[in-house]
Amino acid sequence: MSKIIWSKIDEAPALATYSLLPIVNAFTKAGGVDVVTSDISLAGRVLSAMGLAEDELSKLGEVVLEEDGNIIKLPNVSASVGQLKDCIAELQGQGFDIPSYPENPANAEEEAIQAKYSVCLGSAVNPVLREGNSDRRAAKAVKKFAQNNPHRLKAFPENPKSYVAHMAGDGDFYGNEQSVTMEKGQKVTIALNGNELATIDAIDKEVLDGTFMSVAKLKTFIAKSIEDAKENGVLWSIHLKATMMKISDPIMFGHAFTVFFQDVFDKYADTFAQLNVNPNQGMSDLEQKIAGHALENEIKEAFQAVVESDNPEIAMVDSDKGTTNFNASNDVIIDASMPVVVREGGKQWNRNGDAKECVAVVPDSTYAMFHAEMVADCVKNGQYDVTTMGSMANVGLMAQKAEEYGSHPTTFELAEAGKVTVTAQDGTELMSFDCEAGDIWRMSRAKDIPIKDWVRLAVERGQIEQVPVIFWLDENRAHDAQMIKKAKTYLADLDTDGLDIQFMDITSATRFTNARVRAGENTIAVTGNVLRDHLTDMYPILELGTSAKMLSIVPLLAGGGLYETGAGGSAPKHVDQFLAEGHLRWDSLGEFLALAESLRFIAKKHDSAELQAVTNALDIANDGYLDNNKAPSRKCGEPDNKASHFFVAQYWADALAKQTEVPALAEKFAPVAKALQDNEAKIIEELLAMEGNAQDIGGYYHPNDELAEKAMRPSATLNSIIDAI
Repeated sequence: MSKIIWSKIDEAPALATYSLLPIVNAFTKAGGVDVVTSDISLAGRVLSAMGLAEDELSKLGEVVLEEDGNIIKLPNVSASVGQLKDCIAELQGQGFDIPSYPENPANAEEEAIQAKYSVCLGSAVNPVLREGNSDRRAAKAVKKFAQNNPHRLKAFPENPKSYVAHMAGDGDFYGNEQSVTMEKGQKVTIALNGNELATIDAIDKEVLDGTFMSVAKLKTFIAKSIEDAKENGVLWSIHLKATMMKISDPIMFGHAFTVFFQDVFDKYADTFAQLNVNPNQGMSDLEQKIAGHALENEIKEAFQAVVESDNPEIAMVDSDKGTTNFNASNDVIIDASMPVVVREGGKQWNRNGDAKECVAVVPDSTYAMFHAEMVADCVKNGQYDVTTMGSMANVGLMAQKAEEYGSHPTTFELAEAGKVTVTAQDGTELMSFDCEAGDIWRMSRAKDIPIKDWVRLAVERGQIEQVPVIFWLDENRAHDAQMIKKAKTYLADLDTDGLDIQFMDITSATRFTNARVRAGENTIAVTGNVLRDHLTDMYPILELGTSAKMLSIVPLLAGGGLYETGAGGSAPKHVDQFLAEGHLRWDSLGEFLALAESLRFIAKKHDSAELQAVTNALDIANDGYLDNNKAPSRKCGEPDNKASHFFVAQYWADALAKQTEVPALAEKFAPVAKALQDNEAKIIEELLAMEGNAQDIGGYYHPNDELAEKAMRPSATLNSIIDAI
C-alpha cells in the first residue's frame, strides 16, 4: 500500500484534521493509499527539542529526499518568542517536565536551554521540507467559482492618500547588497574585525549574498515616515515578516517601536533595563514585564500620552481589544497584511474601529517596491474587478533553503562597528562591508541545482499555460544580477520555442502583471523565495478572497512531491471562535485540492486504475463542493468546517458509485453514497447541535486528541457510515 504523510500541525487546520482525516482514509484505502500523520506542530517540536518526543521533522526531512516521498503539509505556526513561551507554559501545565524559555540566559545551562528551544522559532519547518521549488496557481474550478461568486474589494476613495513608504535603497538590505557566485566548493568565513561570526561550507556554483541594514538610517527613515503620516493625516503601520525572518525583522520592529515612543523609552531606560524589557517583542511583552512594578501605571500613562499627542494614529490589529500594530512583532505579517490594505481600499483600522487610509511602512525596498506599486496602481486605476480579473501563477525558487528565508544562521546584530568580511578558505576576500554597531548583517544563499530546476519548472509551466513568463529579477540588485546570468545560461539549454520569456525589475514586473490582470489575462511570475510568498498571498487574496485556495505544489528534486494547503494566517481567530461557540469556519478546500494532486502523483507513478478512479471522483467532489457553495459559514449556527467535510464525502462517494472504470469500487461505494444522501438532514442536524456551545479540547498548542476528535466528529450517524467503509 502506498503512503501519504499528512502533517499534524497547529490551530484551525489541525482541528479540521480531526474531522477530515477519517473521511480521507476511508476513501483512499480503497485506492491502495494509507494516509498517516506526522507531528510537526509547535508543541511537537518543543517536546522533541527537550527529548520527550520523536523528532518527526527530521524524519520528514529524510522522506523528501526519497523518490516516492509524498507529504501533504498543512500550515504550521512559525513561532515568535511569545508564542514559544505560551506553548511551553501550556505543556508545563499539562504535566510535561520541561524548562521555561530563558530570554536572557544568566549561565551556561540557560544558554544551552535557549539553544535547544531556538530550533522551534520562526520558519523551522519549511526549510527542512522544501527540497523542491514551488508551483503555485489557482485551480480552474476555484477561479471560475470566484468570478461567479465575487468577494468584495472595497473601492479606493477619491483623491486617495494611501501609500507604501520604504528606504529606497538608502542604507537598506537592497542598497547594501553584494553577491558572488562560487567558482569552487570550499569553506567561507564571515568575520567582524577579524573575529569569526560563522563559517559555512559553500559549494561549487552557489550564489552567496552579503548585505546589511543600517540601523542609523533605519531610525531616520522611521522618524520621517511618522512625520509624513502626521502631515498627510493617515494611519501609520509597520509591516514586516518577523515569523520567517526571525532574527532581522523583530530587530527592525523593535527599532520602529522605540522610535515611535522614543521619549518613553528614554525616560524609563533604567527601569526597562532592570526588567529585561525587549522592544523587539512589542507592547504585550512590555506590559507583562512591568506588571506589578511601582511605575506600572505611570509608564502606561506615558505611552498613552504619546498615542493621544499629535502623532499619527497607529493602525490596530484588534480595535475591540485595543491591540495596536506594536502589540507583538508577529501580529502583522507583511504577506498577509498588505493584501488586506489593498483589499480594503488602502485602509486599515484605527482605535475606534473605523477604516482609514494609511501609510504602510516597509523599510527594506527589496520587496517593498512590489507593495508600493500594488497600492500605487490602485490609487491610479481604482480597485480590481473580481469577475473579470486575470490570474498570476507563480514559479518560486525555494529548494534547499534558497535565499533570505534560509539566512537565520548567518544573520547577526553587530556588537561593534567595523568591517565585516566574507573570506574563502583559499584566502580570497569575496565581500567586505563597513558597518556600525547595531547594524543587521546577513548572508543568503542559493544553490545551483535548485536554480537550474527553477528555470526548468518555469519553462514547463510556460509551455502548459502558453502565457508570458516573467522572471522578476532586477539587474540593479546584486543578487539578481547573478541570477539573471544563471537563468539565461540554463534557458539556452531548454526548448523555449514560442514562449514569451522576459526579465523585469520588481516595479516593471508588477506593472506588466497588473495591466494583464486588469485585462483579464494570465501571467506566470518566476520569482525568488521571499517574493514568492508576497505574490502568492497578494494576488490570490484579491482574485479568490484567500490564498488558502491556491494549488501549492512542490515537485521535489528527488522525484517525490510536497503538497501545501494554503496560508494559516487567520487560523488563531478561527480557533478562538471554535472554543467560544463550537463553530469552525476554516475552509479545508486547500486540503481537498492538495489531496487530489497527491493522489494523482501516486496514480500516475504506479499506473493504478483503482487509485485513478478515486482521484477522478475526488476531482468531481471538489467541483461539486465549489459549484454548490459548501464552504463553511462564518456564522455560528450555520454549517461549518465539519459540514463541508460531510458534503465532500457525499459527493466523493456518489462519484465513485457512478463511475464505470472500476466496477468493484462502484459496488463498494453505492451503499455509502445512498446512506450519506438519505441521512443528510439527520447528519447536518447532529453537526449543528453543538453550535453555540463552548468547547474544551484540553489545550491550544497541544490539544487532547480524544477531546478534540469528539468536538470535531459530533455526528454519530456520519461517523458510523464513514467508519464502516
